[in-house]
Amino acid sequence: MKVNMIENRSIEVDLGDRSYEIVIAERSRDDFGAFARRSLERSWGGRGCKRCLIVTDRNVSQLAGPFEDSLLRVGVEANRIELNPGESTKSLAAVSEVLDRLVELKADRHFAIVALGGGVIGDLAGFAAAIYARGVPLIMIPTSLLAQVDSSVGGKTGVNHPQVKNIIGAFHQPAGVWIDVETLTKLPDRELAAGAAEVVKYGLIRDLNLFEFMEFNASRLYRRDRSVLERIVYQSCSIKAEVVAGDEREQGGAREILNFGHTIGHAIEAVAGYDGRVLHGEAVSLGMIAETRLAESLGWINSQIGDRLERLLDNLGLPTAIKDLEFERIIEAMRRDKKNRDGRIRFILPRSIGEVEGIDLDEIGLIRVAVERLQGSI
Repeated sequence: MKVNMIENRSIEVDLGDRSYEIVIAERSRDDFGAFARRSLERSWGGRGCKRCLIVTDRNVSQLAGPFEDSLLRVGVEANRIELNPGESTKSLAAVSEVLDRLVELKADRHFAIVALGGGVIGDLAGFAAAIYARGVPLIMIPTSLLAQVDSSVGGKTGVNHPQVKNIIGAFHQPAGVWIDVETLTKLPDRELAAGAAEVVKYGLIRDLNLFEFMEFNASRLYRRDRSVLERIVYQSCSIKAEVVAGDEREQGGAREILNFGHTIGHAIEAVAGYDGRVLHGEAVSLGMIAETRLAESLGWINSQIGDRLERLLDNLGLPTAIKDLEFERIIEAMRRDKKNRDGRIRFILPRSIGEVEGIDLDEIGLIRVAVERLQGSI
């Protein structure tokens, strides 16, 4: 099955005076500087920006050099801070390190932050950009598949509390997002699969064609076929841009569809302890399965959808079961979820492949059955 290269490499996130561009790069990183300058000039804080701080981690810091050179050619001096990789870095302590560096550099409100890395770096650096000087410009350079298809777009920034995922945060839209799938060529297979989970989510909530595309192209994804990677990045970002434009701060209800798989998924992450045993995308994989089975028990869908989802996730190398699941701790973590209403747990559940709906549940028995079906081994 031939996959054509994408034609349109620019996606606009339409948010009025906070609108910004997502670019899927096909040229060299030399072009990044011009993109960054163009993006910064669209915002009040970015106009005339002459300095920035690149926030990265030690796994990808070797990528920073060409971006620093490209920024310098457009009159932006780049400083750098390197943090430890991994979910445990997504903490207030790490944010404090970034803030200390900004103070040391005497950064003002026209000083930009550039997030170079995966979802952890993007969320953390974005949060620092949201709170330093009450907000400074932010440029995203996501380097993992999960960050490219999901976390770099939409303005949700934040860090974890030891007991609750993403409970500390702020909305802060980037000035621009620069995506180059070339950074995925050396991404470990496990990390690639974690990002693929979010692509499957987009297919199930909004786009049957994308879901089917993933079913047909799982093996080509692992071969790092550039046409496949660019296609899934483009489709995922297009869906998220449209959803975010309609409900920027998750107050109108439209944006909450992006939380499919995350109510149970975030609870699993919190109970696992952010120690790398369960990656975010792996937790979302488990969450999507459990929440799909929950929809099945409510009579919303038939078992064929859940079976099809499990087959796809298994083919992508994602977990479909987990050992030693502590149900009471999972439920306690879900009860602390920021999306809950009046003590009931908020879920986004499928009506079909391509359509989901929100519901508040307190039927713990049904939730228990769905979660305990995940028992097994990974």
